[in-house]
Amino acid sequence: MAKIFYWIQVKVATFAPLFETSIMKNPFANSLTEMNPSSLVQYLNKPSDEFTKADLIRYIDDHNISMINFRYAGGDGRLKTLNFVINSREHLDNVLSTGERVDGSSLFPFIGASSSDLYVLPRYKTAFVNPFSEIPTLDILCSYYDKDGNPLESSPEYILRKAHNALKAHTGYSFEVMGELEYYVISPENKLFQAPDQKGYHESFPFAKWEALRAEAMFAIAQTGGKIKYGHSEVGNFKFDGMEYEQNEIEFLPVTLEDAADQLVIAKWILRTLAYKYGVSITFAPKITVGKAGSGMHIHTRLMKDGDNAMVENGKLSDTARKAIAGYLDLAPSLTAFGNTNPTSYFRLVPHQEAPTNICWGDRNRSVLVRVPLGWSGTNNMIFHANPHEPVEPKDFTNKQTVEFRCPDGSADVYLLLAGLTVAARHGLEMENALEYARNTYVDVNIFDEKHKDKSARLGQLPISCWDSADRLLEQGEIYQKYNVFPQSVIEGFARKLKTYNDKNLRQELENNDEKLMEIVEQYFHCG
Repeated sequence: MAKIFYWIQVKVATFAPLFETSIMKNPFANSLTEMNPSSLVQYLNKPSDEFTKADLIRYIDDHNISMINFRYAGGDGRLKTLNFVINSREHLDNVLSTGERVDGSSLFPFIGASSSDLYVLPRYKTAFVNPFSEIPTLDILCSYYDKDGNPLESSPEYILRKAHNALKAHTGYSFEVMGELEYYVISPENKLFQAPDQKGYHESFPFAKWEALRAEAMFAIAQTGGKIKYGHSEVGNFKFDGMEYEQNEIEFLPVTLEDAADQLVIAKWILRTLAYKYGVSITFAPKITVGKAGSGMHIHTRLMKDGDNAMVENGKLSDTARKAIAGYLDLAPSLTAFGNTNPTSYFRLVPHQEAPTNICWGDRNRSVLVRVPLGWSGTNNMIFHANPHEPVEPKDFTNKQTVEFRCPDGSADVYLLLAGLTVAARHGLEMENALEYARNTYVDVNIFDEKHKDKSARLGQLPISCWDSADRLLEQGEIYQKYNVFPQSVIEGFARKLKTYNDKNLRQELENNDEKLMEIVEQYFHCG
């Protein structure tokens, strides 16, 4: 553990000169940038949305950056990398202006080798200093373009942008989203300060052994532009075969839809890189053993208009929120195609657990599919009660209210999942019977309780396999294709991929066969 804390100290010392230089060169830095963890935002004294090519070249020149990394998500959801050594100003300008060619058939299953050339073009707003490279390096996320220079219609990142544009054009709302990233750290068992089995929630070091790794990851994610809410240890905590499994979670703040997807993908890369550096393993797999907590990737959402949170009206959940919830629930069976993408996803979605199986919603209820978390609505005097000397200052906290979609997990295709949720929100706003649907699917009880089984029986159910999920996606495919958001080829291609797992009856086949179950878990251990 001392090694990890030492690494943090070294990193802070490494980046301190950048912060100092930024302050020296920008004596009039404003409050929007002066506390931002990104060294580019600090130095350029502007938000990342305003970065230009000239800004990046200036930063590269002033900080002796020697390399550029292009990063882009492949069909498996993981970041791919193309490295450039900067050999002249002209070369740097060319790289940042024209991008580069890549082989699409090696990145996506739906692109054939006979016509596979694609362009990757950097999105300047996503640039960040690589927090791990010993060679000073700037990383930039890229978008895909086809041979004619048009956005690749089937690219998950472009589908996400199309979904957001359709929502804004047809409803007037924009979408803000944030994810909860759960993961397990697996390391040799440490017999000192052991936390009780499945009692790791919000535990502290030394009972939670990997708090420092989590803090390190959060610091690196923030430097790359990620907006983090908090981090903590989670429920899952167990020992098996000489190894220790510790569950952690990093939760983000609501940001623009496109930024939310980018920061989740970068966060996974950062966590895995740190795990490799310290000789431990990290998995985002939905289920890694029988009878222990699985890992989800809950998504919090809010519709915005003119900077205000449309999910709340007069301190209460709005009709707009209820309509969006109706859309989430109506499309929930097919959303699993993008959010629960391998057979182990459906080992997590089983009754009587915190992971949902019934298609319903409720307030603060963790047994439902869509949850309205505890909010700060109405009069809020708690901080003044806790701090009697604090001067009373009324504040509106309604922007903190979100609506949480609880079934996705770490196997998700992040861009397509968030695009699908955006379609679902728009679908709910367009549904004629949305408010009635919301009323009929609201529950205020534990639906797994035997005395409420009649109510549970009236609710729809999530798919129980990838095969089932594929069928539901094909049934609801037209809704995703509306306004030309999802190409038909992506809907059909995803359904085909899900059916290749041939898991229609897998639950029954693996019942009481823990050995075979673990073989499947290992197969998808590094999903997403």
